[in-house]
Amino acid sequence: MRVQSVGTLEYAHPSFVDYFLASIRLIHGLTSILPGLLLLAFMELPASGPFSAFLGFFAVLSVIIFQTVGIYSEEVFSTLLRFRVMLVAWAAAFSFLIFMHQGMGLFNYLETKHLVFWFFTSAVLFGAERLAMLALFRRLMARGMFLQNAVILGGTENGLRVAEHLQNHRDIRTGVLGFIDDRLERLPKELANLPLLGNTRDLERMIREEKVTQVLVALPWFADSRIGQLINELRKLPVNVLLVPDMVAFRHADKRITEVGGLPTLIASDLPLRGWSPFFKRLEDIVISSIALLAAAPVMLLIALAIKLDSPGPVLFKQKRYGYNNRLIEVFKFRSMYHEKSDANADRQTTRGDDRITRVGRFIRKTSLDELPQLLNVFLGSMSMVGPRPHATATKAAGVLFEDAVAEYSARHRVKPGITGWAQINGYRGETDTLEKIEKRVEFDLDYIERWSVWFDLYILVRTPPALLLNKDVY
Repeated sequence: MRVQSVGTLEYAHPSFVDYFLASIRLIHGLTSILPGLLLLAFMELPASGPFSAFLGFFAVLSVIIFQTVGIYSEEVFSTLLRFRVMLVAWAAAFSFLIFMHQGMGLFNYLETKHLVFWFFTSAVLFGAERLAMLALFRRLMARGMFLQNAVILGGTENGLRVAEHLQNHRDIRTGVLGFIDDRLERLPKELANLPLLGNTRDLERMIREEKVTQVLVALPWFADSRIGQLINELRKLPVNVLLVPDMVAFRHADKRITEVGGLPTLIASDLPLRGWSPFFKRLEDIVISSIALLAAAPVMLLIALAIKLDSPGPVLFKQKRYGYNNRLIEVFKFRSMYHEKSDANADRQTTRGDDRITRVGRFIRKTSLDELPQLLNVFLGSMSMVGPRPHATATKAAGVLFEDAVAEYSARHRVKPGITGWAQINGYRGETDTLEKIEKRVEFDLDYIERWSVWFDLYILVRTPPALLLNKDVY
C-alpha cells in the first residue's frame, strides 16, 4: 500500500482500494472451493473429469454472486461484522453446486456428508476472514492510516456534531484531520478535540499538495449562497466533496433515504414490520403458541385445579390492556389474587408481601405460570409471543402514569404486545417503583421494534426461561 504523509495521518493511494478488493475477491474464490480441493486430496475422489474442471468455474461464479449481493460494496471497509449477508451470499452460491449435484446428477461420488462439510467449512472460513479483515483495519487505524484524509469545512454547531459523530463511529474509510473555517479570529484553535487548520485558501493549498482528499461541507443549510460558492470552487480541485446533512434533522432520522416524487428525504419513522414481515411473525406466533398450548395443557389443568382449591372465584382473570395501535384488548391470566381484592385496572401495583395475593398466586406469579393463558391471546391474534409487554390502563411508575412518565411510551404500541420481550430478558420485569425502570423498559422495547427479525424473536424466547428463574423483582 503506497501512502502519503499528512501530519499524523496517512491516506491510502486510490489504487489501494482496487488492489484490496481484487485480493478479497481472490481469497473468497479460493475459500469457496477449498473444501472441494481438500476432498480431492484426502478422500481419494476422482481428480479428473467434470468435478475438477468445475471447481475453477464455481470459484468465479461464487465471486460473481457475492458481487451481486453487495459483498464488495463500500461497507466492506466498515466496522460491521456482515456475517448475515455473507452467509446469504454463500448459501446462494452453494445452491448452484447443489443443483449441479442433485438436479443434473453430476459428481455422484459426493455424498451428503461431503456437501455439509463443504458448506460449513467455507462458511466458517468466510467469517474468520471477516474478523481478520476487521483486525487489519484496526491496526491500520492505530497507525494513523485511512482511505481518505478529510477536513470539516465549517466550525459551526453542525460541524461539531459531524466531528463527534465521526469520532463515535470511526472506521478506516475516513480520518478527520481538523476544521477549515474563514472565521479564524473568532474561533478557538481546537474544536471537538480537532485542530483548526486554516481558511479556505489554506484548504486549496492542502488539496493541491495532496494532503486532503475529502471535504465534508458542514455549513448551516440556510447559508445557501455561501455553500454554492464554495462547492463551485472545490469542484475545480482534485478532491471528494460531500455535503453533510443538518445533523439536527439527521439525529431524528434512522439514517435511511427514500424518494418522494423524486425528492430525496430522510426517513424519521416508518412501519416497524413491512413487506412479508407481518406474515412471518403471525406464522411464528401460530406455530409456537399451538405447540406451547399442547405442551402446557397438563400444567395449566393442574394450576386451574390448585386455584379452585385454594380460594373461591374464577380460575381466569381478564384485564383490559393496551395492545396494537393503542387499542384495548382483553388479556387472560390465571387468577393470582383473592377474587374480592382483584384490581382490574392495576391502580395499585403488587409489592413484596402483598396481602391480596393467594398462596397459589404467589407461586405462579413468581414463576410467571400465571401468564400461560396468554398463549390463547397469541393464538387468537391479539398478542404475539415476543413484543413489548402489555400494561394495564392505570399502571404507574413512582405514582406517574406510564404514558406521562415517558414521552415515547405510546411508540411501543406500533407492534402487538408480547408474552415476553427484549426488556424482560434484560432484567426489566416486575415492579416499576422508579421512573428509571419504565424508561429502560421503553428503551429496550423500542430497540426491539427497530431490530425485529424471526431470529431475534427466537433468541429472546430461548433467553426467557433463565431470565424468569433469575429475576427477583416479581411478587
